[in-house]
Amino acid sequence: MAAAQGRLSDGAGGMDEAKDTEKDRREADTAPRPFRAAVDALRAARLRPQIEVEPTPPPKRLAPYAHALEAAVVDGDEDLADGRLVLLHDPAGHDAWQGTFRLVTLVRAELEPEMAADPLLPEVCWSWLTGALQTRGLTYGEPSGTVTRASSHYFGGLAARPAASQIEIRASWTPREGLGGVPDTAAHLASWCDLLAQVAGLPPAGPGDASVVTLPQRRGPQSR
Repeated sequence: MAAAQGRLSDGAGGMDEAKDTEKDRREADTAPRPFRAAVDALRAARLRPQIEVEPTPPPKRLAPYAHALEAAVVDGDEDLADGRLVLLHDPAGHDAWQGTFRLVTLVRAELEPEMAADPLLPEVCWSWLTGALQTRGLTYGEPSGTVTRASSHYFGGLAARPAASQIEIRASWTPREGLGGVPDTAAHLASWCDLLAQVAGLPPAGPGDASVVTLPQRRGPQSR
């Protein structure tokens, strides 16, 4: 797969962004204990070195409490895939979630044209998500999502550009809550990073990941 089309952040930056960050911190300090513990676990998670993760402003209207991360799989100066993971929390519970927490994600990467034409690609991509969760022994409920393929062909003044294809996975699931009503968000983040790595075409991180279906690598051996 080729580089994804840029990072997901769409904020204008500057003082407004700084004010929003400070407001988010104040809101986090007054959030329920289970949500604060879940966010702390996300921040403390240890991840693959090829994946750069940073906080990003969360959506405001999906749940009373939210925390968001964006990530990119990086090879030198090239982004191979990128994505966003949002943790939602509603202490009163949510009928559609069947729980008080929900994880929502967007993952995307560019494809080589011949791979984009594979009729089984959407099913394989969805299996990457469920397989990444299962490989780490995570229990979850109410999964839902879409896998979208998009192709761009260029004409006129842009005719010199090669055709481009992109895969996009949008999904959400309810993580099982553990002691104190807190899900193992660190493990869910690690599984999400496994998904990002697979979409980017990286080899499995360890022996436990070998059971997850992987497409052939699109690049030569990487230097260590």
